[in-house]
Amino acid sequence: LGEFVHPRAEPVWTATLLEAMGALGVEEKSARQALTRTASEDLLVSTRHGRRVLWELTPSGARLLEEGTRRIYGFMRERHPWDGRWLVLSVPIPETQRQLRHRLRTRLTWLGLGSPTSGLWVTPDAAKAQDVHAVVRELGLETQAFAWVGPASGIGDESRLLAEAWDLADVEDRYLAFLADFEHRRADSPAEAFAAQVEMVQEWRRFPFLDPDLPAELLDHDWPGPRAAAAFHDRHTAWHRQAQAEWERMDRAAGPRG
Repeated sequence: LGEFVHPRAEPVWTATLLEAMGALGVEEKSARQALTRTASEDLLVSTRHGRRVLWELTPSGARLLEEGTRRIYGFMRERHPWDGRWLVLSVPIPETQRQLRHRLRTRLTWLGLGSPTSGLWVTPDAAKAQDVHAVVRELGLETQAFAWVGPASGIGDESRLLAEAWDLADVEDRYLAFLADFEHRRADSPAEAFAAQVEMVQEWRRFPFLDPDLPAELLDHDWPGPRAAAAFHDRHTAWHRQAQAEWERMDRAAGPRG
């Protein structure tokens, strides 16, 4: 949806989506179930044309993909010097409000914050204060949340804070696996380029949730993130034309919309 449907802003036949997912090894029954679930989440809406069905993104689905596109393709695109300041957010939520806790965790993790202990969130990117405030406001947590911005006081070890807020060893292993899978992968046909492009984006889109994109000043060795980002953009550019051509072939094969 993000790579091929959203950029075109056009509805798409069920047959196109089924063939596309089939090219990735998804069986038809599972593909249809995925479409139904996506529609139930108000991301897709369908219209029937005789015995055929067209799908298009809802406004909320389009906004979600627009935000995701900016985050995924902009992630680790540029390195920024660190001013030494941290953003610290305190927002305790009772265990009984599990859904709210999950929504908060999802939103803050997407922004790159980590939680070293329950109810406490941190990031060395103080510029995200407005985004964090927006999340707190949208979830109705303003009356129970507090936030501060400033440098560390010298009490405690920042490396221990990093280890408790994020599983950096796991993130590094994932980067190395990503590089092993895609850095030198070839795609010699439009069908191969389509599959490779979708598989690579599917893997890469997880990193903004996992990697806080720490400044170099807080890393004690050569972090593989920038190398993985360079490989992602290089492969994406190399495969883009053929992948788009393969999507257009599948779309034409599904038949006209008129």
